Amino acid sequence: MTDAAFVSAVLGRLRGRLIVSCQPVVGGPLDRTELVVALARAVVGAGAAGLRIEGVERVAAVCRIAGVPVIGIVKSDLADSPVRITPHLADVDALAEAGAEIIAFDATHRIRPATVAALVARIHGHGRIAMADVSTRAEGRAAAAVGADIVASTLAGYVAGPEPTEPDLALVADLAADGFTVIAEGNVRTPEHAASALAAGAHAVVAGSAITRPEYVTRWFLEALGSG
Repeated sequence: MTDAAFVSAVLGRLRGRLIVSCQPVVGGPLDRTELVVALARAVVGAGAAGLRIEGVERVAAVCRIAGVPVIGIVKSDLADSPVRITPHLADVDALAEAGAEIIAFDATHRIRPATVAALVARIHGHGRIAMADVSTRAEGRAAAAVGADIVASTLAGYVAGPEPTEPDLALVADLAADGFTVIAEGNVRTPEHAASALAAGAHAVVAGSAITRPEYVTRWFLEALGSG
C-alpha cells in the first residue's frame, strides 16, 4: 500500500507549483525520447516542480534524470472503449516499474477495460500515488471515494461537446470545495490561467501544449493574426 508519509512528501513538493507535461505532438519533429528528456531537463532547470510524461520508455528515461516527481501515463487507442489514458492494469505495472511516483488514469464514467477502483488499488499496491483524470464533479467524487489521492480536471470538456480552449476553473473550484487534492490540467495556456487555477483552489497546475508543443502555440498566434 502507498505510505501516507510518501504521499504527503510528494504532494508537499508540488503544492502551489507548476507541473509541465512534456508530450510532443505525435509524429512531430520533437516526438523522440531524447528530445522529451531534453524538454524535461529544460523545464526543470527553469523551475518546474513536476513533470507529466507519456509512455513507459520515456517515463523511465525521464525518471533517471528528473529530480522532481513524475506523473506517468500510457495512452492507447482501444477498439472497444473511448478511454485512452492508462486504461489497463498492466499499464500501471509498467509505469510503476519505470519509476513514476504518480500514475494518472482516465476516471471518467465510460466503458473501460479496468474499473477505477481496480486501477487505484493496483497503483496503491505498487506504493504509488493515484491521480484520477476526470471531466465532472461526480467523477471526481467517485474516484476519491475509491481512494484516488489526487483528482485532476484533465478531461473537462473532452468527453462530450466541442473541445475547450480554456481551463475549467469552475470544476477545479467545485472539486477543491469537496476537500480533494486537485490538480488543474487542460488548456492552461497562459500564466494567468495558471494563477487563476491556484486561486480557484488547485493544489498544483499542469501546463503542457503552451510550453512543449510549439506547433500548437504557433497555430494560436496565426489564428490570432487571422492567418491560421
